[in-house]
Amino acid sequence: MSGSVNLRGIVNLRAGGSAFVLDLSGVAPVIVHWGADLGELLPASFPVSPVAHSALDQPSAQELVPQASSGWRGRPALEGHRPGGRAFSAALVTTGSRALAPDGHEVTLSDDSAGLALTVEIHLGEEGMLRIRSTVQNLGHDDYALQSLSTTLPTGLGAAEILDLTGRWCREQHPQRQSVRQGTWLREYRHGRTGHDSSLFTAVGTAGFGNRSGSVWATHFGFSGNRVTSVEKTPSGPALIGNAELLGNGEIVLGAGESYETPWAYASFSARGLDGVTDTFHRWLRSRPQHPVSVRPVVLNTWEAVYFDHSLDGLIELADRAELLGVERFVLDDGWFRHRRNDQAGLGDWYVDEGVWPDGLTPLIDAVRARGMEFGLWVEPEMVNEDSDVIRAHPDWISGAGLGRTPVQWRHQQVLDLANPDAFAYIFDRLDALLTENAISYLKWDQNRDLTEMGHGGVPSAHKQTLAAYRLIDDLRRAHPEVEIESCSSGGARVDLGILERTDRVWASDCNDALERQTIQRWTEAILPPELVGTHVGPTTSHTTARIHSLSFRAITAMFGHFGIEWDVRTLDESELSELSEAVVLYKKHRALIHSGVTVHADIVDPAYLLSGSVAQDGSEALYSFVSVATSFDETPGRMGFPGLNPDTSYDVHVVFPTASSPYSDRGSAGWIPGGFSATGRFLAEVGLPMPILHPEHGVLIHLVETAGA
Repeated sequence: MSGSVNLRGIVNLRAGGSAFVLDLSGVAPVIVHWGADLGELLPASFPVSPVAHSALDQPSAQELVPQASSGWRGRPALEGHRPGGRAFSAALVTTGSRALAPDGHEVTLSDDSAGLALTVEIHLGEEGMLRIRSTVQNLGHDDYALQSLSTTLPTGLGAAEILDLTGRWCREQHPQRQSVRQGTWLREYRHGRTGHDSSLFTAVGTAGFGNRSGSVWATHFGFSGNRVTSVEKTPSGPALIGNAELLGNGEIVLGAGESYETPWAYASFSARGLDGVTDTFHRWLRSRPQHPVSVRPVVLNTWEAVYFDHSLDGLIELADRAELLGVERFVLDDGWFRHRRNDQAGLGDWYVDEGVWPDGLTPLIDAVRARGMEFGLWVEPEMVNEDSDVIRAHPDWISGAGLGRTPVQWRHQQVLDLANPDAFAYIFDRLDALLTENAISYLKWDQNRDLTEMGHGGVPSAHKQTLAAYRLIDDLRRAHPEVEIESCSSGGARVDLGILERTDRVWASDCNDALERQTIQRWTEAILPPELVGTHVGPTTSHTTARIHSLSFRAITAMFGHFGIEWDVRTLDESELSELSEAVVLYKKHRALIHSGVTVHADIVDPAYLLSGSVAQDGSEALYSFVSVATSFDETPGRMGFPGLNPDTSYDVHVVFPTASSPYSDRGSAGWIPGGFSATGRFLAEVGLPMPILHPEHGVLIHLVETAGA
């Protein structure tokens, strides 16, 4: 990898099979290439585009910071102005650059007339992860009102299709595709949080790119507040992917000498389909110093078991059954604090409810810990109910437009203005006291509403609120480094790499319906490794969809993540207890593989089936799930190839779950299943194995291990 500038002013960052080439020889930095590794030797000069008819009298170039002053007719990277609309269009030129050890480069640009300086920091990690962020500084004497500062990256040859994700509560992270056309595909997220409809990534790829095929250019914006993502195709060049924080009017006004730094934009190029993008993100996330390294414990969360019906005896009974099942972390959900008998009161009153817990939480915590489990607690620090002691005392702590009215409620909630130092200090002090006074190992940190009129002092404050929430979590982590934190936001409405800089996992969705979860988890884990994604076995009848699924299908779905249970396990009969215990044992046996392996997804023509799994980094072992998510037009599933295996390694193949109840239709079990099968990775990938005929919404787990003595 190289981060230095050669004699011609060319930066050629190379790593992980990809390259980022930057030309600094001209007036402004130009991105020559982002895509496949070009090697060390580059041409003596780069070809110049022709000048089009009825166009600017100079060739177009893809600048690192696209700007109208260079002739760019699309969305400019930097937008802003001084009082009266002055300095509305900057002409930033390169003023310096330097290598950043061990994997990056920094470029500085400035416009003396506009009184602006811009620094762009670029890194290309060994796994191929490209990270970029920019800082703009006001060098003038009067204010500069910033409207937008975006990171823009060009796609490469053959880019023809856009894939991103959308959704709603209980149906997050669902894919949508469309062709790249001239114009701008724009997604704006104005939730004050990441949002249920938020796309974890924006990918542009060659026509028909799939899980294992095609070239893909993908980006993720690591920020938990308002933001905008675009794919833009002008008549003069390739499609560009842009990411920026979406700022409100007057939200960022830079005084003399002040600066604004963008969140990180993350990007991955893959020449082997979406799984290549996934591998890049997983490797980079796992390389972070704060990435959880301890074994991911089996979780039992009490929400769908008791809701607000808290009693010590009932919860200890739940803990007894959890211990029997092999649960390792017991989490008490909403309803433990003052006035909280439903969701209409009490938020913000973060004191243990003496009426429900006369001796505090200590008796329950002691009972849980005596049974060999960690104790976790649900909190929602960023929200308040108007019916709460704290808001009766401090009504001005509600965030809003500052026009003498209160924002519309959402789940009977308002937003606590964390930009207010007094409100921030109150919340920190209460959480700090809870963690100091109780043996709490884990916080389920919820945030259950959009911040639709986020304001502080009459000015938009979604930016300040997001940074304040980050600071609150950071301060608590420094005070209590032993406590793990989950980011939950009415399910998956705050899933991004900004929040994951400071939390240990995310809750992908409030929906535990296994059929819905198959899609939600597949696309959440397109970016996030399984150990960061909470995946729980819900009750037989889903609380959010009323669908009924077999226990084996629910367990298989929950297996490929941070496994847990969200179910009143006091009601299990002996058969259910045995099967769920078997699933817990299986998760514990394979979690090291799932939480360190390469995540793979087969390309299957028939949409009725999914085949995916985790393959050990050395290829010696793999665990796959084969599931039916719909009925098929075909009589049998046919042969399925197993992706990601070592071609010349011989594997023993067995179905390992379920074993007690059959997921197969009559005569549906494939001939190899009872006794297993042995073949090379090349055979299993190219020829495959005939799959069993499954009942709809059923599945099997298939374990492959390197043949002994091979």
